[in-house]
Amino acid sequence: MLVAWDRQYMDEVIAVWNEEAVQEGYKELTAKSFEDIFLSSPYFDRDNTFILLESDQVRGFACGCTGDDLPLGDAAGYVTCIVLAHDWKTNDNYTMMLDAIERRFQALGKKQADLLFFNPMMLPWYIPGTPKHEHNNAPGVPLNSMLYKFLLGQGYIERAKECAMYLNLASFAIPEDIRAKEEKAAADGYRVELFDRVKHYGVDEMLHGLDNPLWKREIGQAASDGVPVVIAAHQGKVVGFAGPVIRQENGRGYFSGIGVSPAHEGHGLGTILFFTLCEAFRRIGTEYMSLYTGSTNPAMRIYEKAGFQTVKQFSVMRKEF
Repeated sequence: MLVAWDRQYMDEVIAVWNEEAVQEGYKELTAKSFEDIFLSSPYFDRDNTFILLESDQVRGFACGCTGDDLPLGDAAGYVTCIVLAHDWKTNDNYTMMLDAIERRFQALGKKQADLLFFNPMMLPWYIPGTPKHEHNNAPGVPLNSMLYKFLLGQGYIERAKECAMYLNLASFAIPEDIRAKEEKAAADGYRVELFDRVKHYGVDEMLHGLDNPLWKREIGQAASDGVPVVIAAHQGKVVGFAGPVIRQENGRGYFSGIGVSPAHEGHGLGTILFFTLCEAFRRIGTEYMSLYTGSTNPAMRIYEKAGFQTVKQFSVMRKEF
């Protein structure tokens, strides 16, 4: 029997998650983290959160979310998760729970269902081969997971593969060829350094030109609040960024992104920005960095040159109704 969310099921849902989702690499849930990720989210929808019950015991948990103010939110609903207990991972049970989420999306006027990194309910996961170093968000469905294979059979199209990349910063150092690239850019009038509102201007203009909603919000706010951001400036005008420079409590360097205004490409600024960011993280005692990028993104070459390795892959998926 499928029922809508009720707090009385929370402990059992957490137990199912910690037994099953953890096997896919997700971080364990506690009552506090469940509250933070799901119930406290402004996008939590009781009518799009479902419990599979059998003999009054929780056998599955599914959650979707919507919001017109989210990226693609006017047309898309986000599938956050479908988790089933071991003996209940059948095609029929997956279908029942997915259908419930999709019906809710359609009732709200959405034209598609998406699984991708814009989902505001961020699910942390452990980086394989590390002492429980963690990434703060799953950018899609783990490749080759049971849910991934099920969704392919339900009309979901794989739109991209996201590569999760990792670097232990203990031995990071900027190589000489990057220093030489920085000197050449300086000769052309560019400086890569931490943003200083007294010396620099044009952050909002730069972010507007890059047209990324996440960057507009996070980098714009960081620059406004005085949170360190590595920037590239041409005669004081900001033309690129990397960051922000935030060491999280778990030792991870928080990474929103890297971008360079199109009019200022061709000077190696993206590479210089990223290496400078890694060095800034190392200087404040950050243990590691993790990020994800599209498997065809040219920026992957920059990350690999800095020492990052792909540790996991996720699928970005969509179904149009």
